Amino acid sequence: MTWFHYILLALLQGLTEFLPVSSSAHLILPAKVFGWPDQGPLIDLMAHLGSLGAVLLYYRKDVVRIIYGGFDLVSFKPERQNSASAKLALYIALATPPALIVGFVMSATDWAEAVRSPEIIAFAMIGFGVVLWLADIWGKHTKTIETMNWKAAVLIGLAQVLAFIPGTSRSGITVTAARALGFTRSESARFSMLMAIPVILAGGSLAFLKLLKAGNTGAGAANWQDGLIVASLSFVAAYFAIYVFMKLIERISFFPFMLYRLALGFGLLWWLSSGGA
Repeated sequence: MTWFHYILLALLQGLTEFLPVSSSAHLILPAKVFGWPDQGPLIDLMAHLGSLGAVLLYYRKDVVRIIYGGFDLVSFKPERQNSASAKLALYIALATPPALIVGFVMSATDWAEAVRSPEIIAFAMIGFGVVLWLADIWGKHTKTIETMNWKAAVLIGLAQVLAFIPGTSRSGITVTAARALGFTRSESARFSMLMAIPVILAGGSLAFLKLLKAGNTGAGAANWQDGLIVASLSFVAAYFAIYVFMKLIERISFFPFMLYRLALGFGLLWWLSSGGA
């Protein structure tokens, strides 16, 4: 791959990881449309580490609360186990296993490759984009993470499993579930991004294991300097995207994101019908 490919990959990963537009679709489609080669496990790993660093920095106070909350949960002291930090840690813990289990199964089988078709991406972009908008405009949305219960956390975690269908968007489907359950836009996005931390850690660990197994050989293979630049670009792009997204949803609905998803989905279908492969 050329430097242009690496830079584009890093920016796409960072900008789309936390927006409800499907980062997986944006990473798969350029290779499908333009016939680009696979970027390899090292670049995968570093791009994910960059976006992980961005969400850790942006939500550093919540991350610290989750860590302390984890210790509170195992303290065997009721007053600590019922603290707000302990509840937040518990909800993240309850929401995470479904995605980890399904992700492991898909990585160990051919399912992950089987769903990477442009047709699936197009229909997922359109369908889940409409569902996001409907969940955003219907019903009352007054709940916060502080008023969450374990049932809501589990339901949002189950919804996250759908993100393994490229075009769905992990951020989009978890925000959709949270909005459908009555949470405010900012709180839905906040919980979605906190949920992303263990999932990205798992994805990064998988990329690291692939790197150890496959090695990093070949004349065209990326080196660690390439990877560090990709991680840096992904970090900056992801932090920018999170900051702008959180400011935007305080003022606007998810309607513009639905329009973008519809445009990309229908555009992809048109490309396929015109002979795209």
